[in-house]
Amino acid sequence: MPECQNCGNFVTADYARVFTPNGVEKPRVCPQCEDKIRDGADVREARSTRRG
Repeated sequence: MPECQNCGNFVTADYARVFTPNGVEKPRVCPQCEDKIRDGADVREARSTRRG
């Protein structure tokens, strides 16, 4: 099962397939991460907290 490199939460195989580069099995950040977000090909600190 894939998990987020940042927070360790479970992510679906479909999420990992869509949001990770080829050859990488664990996404660098996921929707449950409150402190980081994807920014193009990079990951950066969130400017504000996410509200769910």
